[in-house]
Amino acid sequence: MSAEKKTKQADPAPSENLEALRREVNGLNLELLDLFNRRATAVQGIGEIKKREGLTTYDPLRESQMLEQILKKNRGPFPDELITALFKEVFKASARHIDDLAREVSKTSRRYRKRDTVVRLDDLAIGGANPAVVMAGPCSVESFEQLDRVARQLKKRGVRVLRGGAFKPRTSPYSFQGLKEKGLEILQLVAAKHGLITVTEVLDPRDVGLVSDHADILQVGTRNMFNYELLKELGRCRKPLLIKRGFMATLEEFLQAAEYVYHRGNTRIILCERGIRTFERWTRNTLDISAVPILKSESHLPVVVDVSHSTGRKDIVSPVSRAALAAGADGLMVEVHHRPRVALSDSGQQLDLPCFGRLMNDLDPLLGGDRTRVRGGK
Repeated sequence: MSAEKKTKQADPAPSENLEALRREVNGLNLELLDLFNRRATAVQGIGEIKKREGLTTYDPLRESQMLEQILKKNRGPFPDELITALFKEVFKASARHIDDLAREVSKTSRRYRKRDTVVRLDDLAIGGANPAVVMAGPCSVESFEQLDRVARQLKKRGVRVLRGGAFKPRTSPYSFQGLKEKGLEILQLVAAKHGLITVTEVLDPRDVGLVSDHADILQVGTRNMFNYELLKELGRCRKPLLIKRGFMATLEEFLQAAEYVYHRGNTRIILCERGIRTFERWTRNTLDISAVPILKSESHLPVVVDVSHSTGRKDIVSPVSRAALAAGADGLMVEVHHRPRVALSDSGQQLDLPCFGRLMNDLDPLLGGDRTRVRGGK
């Protein structure tokens, strides 16, 4: 008989004391399970109260105080370092649970609504299984002649949505700030002439009514994504809204901005990924292409990509546009000007009319659908 077999035969059966300790551990596991769930319920209650009172969910001072109190009562055998690590994991789990609950009740989330939201304007549908939409036009409305010339060419290429800024938030106070109300009037006149749908930015809660009277889709720019008073006012408006992601905003913050609007009754929301600020200098911003499938997975709202602001480069608009559509974007936003070199804003990134024509030729196989129909007009 081998030594190995002798050893196996010599192994004693588990002692009664070992079995008793195992039963004790099993019981303690169940007690811990009950305590974890009771703790989660209490933390959930705290989170609901904080939400009602507008308080921050995470309180690092409170966490530090709890850990200090716990360590004072620690009698071992676990050392303080291990106890700290264990309870930090418990705290993290509680925080994740609260975040999951918040996402479940979020009205812009897939958990709230499984079907895609489709934003409709006349016979145009944005989102869902509908063909991708192109929104194009100059950065700024500069004159009737300028916008009319661009709009005429856009219509010939089957573009349905005309973009143009009347109110322009600029980094420098000395830069062109837009034609304001006159710009809105020009945008409305040109769109009516060519049968196009319009989108333009609103900057101030006091201007929501004015812009709504002239435009079909209202836009919240990247600088105003965190302007909660503006978002609240737009929530009371019933015009479709395009919200651009803040250039330093997380996707969670982006969706929370949309939630402000949705929560107040305006459900006709389009999300726009327009690039975020990074350390990269070869593009104006860094296009977060992964945002498109993530947003469409987490939210039921349609998603478009601003390929002009996200890159700031004319030479890569075509491949970036194809990438956005391949990622699942419901539309594209492109800046187009008949004479980009003399444009009053963003001259370096606006396509001229021949370049835009070539772009549309590149995109035709990906856009699909009948883009030749336009709403009434000459």
